[in-house]
Amino acid sequence: MEKKADDLVKIFSPPDRPDSDQRARKGQMVVNLGLLWNVLLAAGKTAMGIVGHSTALLSDGINSTSDVAYYIVVKIFMKLAGRPPDPEHPYGHQQMESIAALTVGSFVITTAIAIFWTAVNNVFDQLKGSADVSGASLGALWMGLFTVAVKIVLTVFTRAIGEKTGSLAIKALAYDHRNDIFSALAASLGIFLARRGYLWVDPLAGALVALLILRTGIGILRQSTDDLMDSVPSHFLDRKIRSILESIPEIRSIEEIHAHRFGPYFVINLTIGIDGGMNVQCGDAIATRVEELLAARIEMVRRIYVHYHPAGMQFRNSVTP
Repeated sequence: MEKKADDLVKIFSPPDRPDSDQRARKGQMVVNLGLLWNVLLAAGKTAMGIVGHSTALLSDGINSTSDVAYYIVVKIFMKLAGRPPDPEHPYGHQQMESIAALTVGSFVITTAIAIFWTAVNNVFDQLKGSADVSGASLGALWMGLFTVAVKIVLTVFTRAIGEKTGSLAIKALAYDHRNDIFSALAASLGIFLARRGYLWVDPLAGALVALLILRTGIGILRQSTDDLMDSVPSHFLDRKIRSILESIPEIRSIEEIHAHRFGPYFVINLTIGIDGGMNVQCGDAIATRVEELLAARIEMVRRIYVHYHPAGMQFRNSVTP
C-alpha cells in the first residue's frame, strides 16, 4: 500500500507539470492584488460614507470589508492548494481551490442577503419619513464611480487569469469583482438621484443588485460542489475525446470515458475496443498513442489510463472469480 501511495505521489508531483509553480504564483498574485484593493476601497468607502453622509456608500464599504475577510481565507486555501503531493494526499491538494471557491460562494450569498435586507430597511425608513440620504456629498459619488472603474479592471484581469489557469477559486473571485461593480453602480446611482430628490431609487437598485448577486453566489456554490463531488465529465469533454481518437483507425470502439477531478486537473480513464487478433505489444502501442494524443490536445490533464480489449467483447466493470 505504501509503495502504491509513493507511486501516486510521483505521478502527481509538480515536476511532471513544470507550469504548476507558475500557475500557483499567478493565483497568489491575483489574490494579493484583490486583497490590496479591497483594503483600500473598504477604508475609502467607509470613511467617505460617514463623512459624506451616504448610507449607500457606507453599506458598500461594509461589503468591501467583508471581501477583505474572505480574501484572507481564500489566500490561505490557495497557499495550501499549492503544496506538493504526499503519501497522505497522493493526488495533491488542489481540491483546496474548490473549498476556497465554496467559501467565496457562501460569502457572496451572505452579502446578497445583507444588501437585500438593507434595501428593505431603507424602504421602511422612507415610509416612516426617517430616511436621510439627501445630504450625500459629491465626494461620495466620485468614490462610488472610482470603485466601479477599479472593479472593472480587476474583473477583466482576474477572469483572464482564471481562464488561463483553470482555477475555480480565481474564477469565483472574478465573479465577486463583477458583483462589486453592480453594487457600486447601485450605490452611485442612489447617491446621484437622492441628491436630486428621488429617494426611492436607492433601495430599489439595491434590491435588484442583491438578487443578481444571490444568483451568482448560487452558481459558484453549484460549480464548486460539483467539483468536490467529482461530477462526471461534461458532454463537451466526452465529444472532444471521441473526436480526437477518431484519428486512430485501430480503435474500433470507445466503451467508457471517465474523468476524476483534482482541483483544475483531472485524470482520464478510457476503455477502448481494438482488433482481437492484435497481440499485447500492438495493444500497448495503441494505448500509448492514445495517451500521448490526449495529453497533447487536452489541457489540465495529469494522467491518462487506457484499458483495451477485443472490440465487441462485453466489458465488465468487476471481475468475478
